Amino acid sequence: MSNPLIMKLEYGARLTDEDRAVLQHLTHKTRRVARHADISPEGERPENVHLVMEGFACRYKILAGGRRQIMAFMVPGDFCDLHVAILGEMDHSIGTSWGCTIVDIPRSAIEDLTAYHPRITRALWWATLVDEGTLRAWLVNMGQREADQQMAHLICELFVRLRVVGHVSDNSFEFPITQGDLADTLGITSVHVNRVLQDLRSQGLVEWRSKRLRIPDVEQLMAFAEFDPNYLHLNRRDDAERPVPGTL
Repeated sequence: MSNPLIMKLEYGARLTDEDRAVLQHLTHKTRRVARHADISPEGERPENVHLVMEGFACRYKILAGGRRQIMAFMVPGDFCDLHVAILGEMDHSIGTSWGCTIVDIPRSAIEDLTAYHPRITRALWWATLVDEGTLRAWLVNMGQREADQQMAHLICELFVRLRVVGHVSDNSFEFPITQGDLADTLGITSVHVNRVLQDLRSQGLVEWRSKRLRIPDVEQLMAFAEFDPNYLHLNRRDDAERPVPGTL
């Protein structure tokens, strides 16, 4: 199976065969995280960097009364916390309601990468900037778009990010996220999520069956969501000819 980290970082820098071999070795030892389990709970002193290889993880915060806000989704090829090992404790939690496969990378291994592998370092900087761009896009979504557009925008984003790492087929991808998870992501009720999904389905914008989501017309959904993938920065500065997955 292709390595999602390598596939993703190819968009951040021109990696060599040696770089790919280093990354392949870095990610060869994986472990499975069960459903409804934390990878890094709030308050923990972080030591390792975590990388998602299969499945979904999320960054979240628990509020008073047990309310939860999901602030980011991590998909295959994503670091959960590239720089977090320099912190004294986690100020939020990283977990998975759906189960995922991760790699635990010692902080020393990341320090070696940045000391001896400049192209990989450039790609890691790029990945961090993409995370920041994604956060900005989520803030705009929650502040300025209606719930149906927010939902459509999230689906478009996941479609593009998963396509980059080879997890999209026939415009469809694994989507184990529940309506409750979506409510915690968009800041609306589960009932409202259900209405929004029914509306998107009735317009022929999405199909969602057996934990798999399909987009019948990608261009139409992107137009409805006002989705522009520019914040994912998939065109390298030194390679303008590389196509952006998910754009038409």
